[in-house]
Amino acid sequence: MHLDQVDLDAIYRVCTVNVPKGAPQIKGQLEDIGFLPGEQVTLLRKGLLKKGPYLVRIGASTFALRESEARMIEVEPITHV
Repeated sequence: MHLDQVDLDAIYRVCTVNVPKGAPQIKGQLEDIGFLPGEQVTLLRKGLLKKGPYLVRIGASTFALRESEARMIEVEPITHV
């Protein structure tokens, strides 16, 4: 599942960042702000009409992402045993 599809306030783990072939710099930018495999991420708020911008928390930082950027970040839910 991708970050634009997740439930609010649930905790997810970043699996990978998939960017278009013609835009490798976007992957670097997302990784620079913390979207690395294994990092925990939470979707805090969705914008107007449940579209972007998306307010997300990764680690101790909070960022706003465009819908297109959120769609590039593949995540999995974290289940507590």
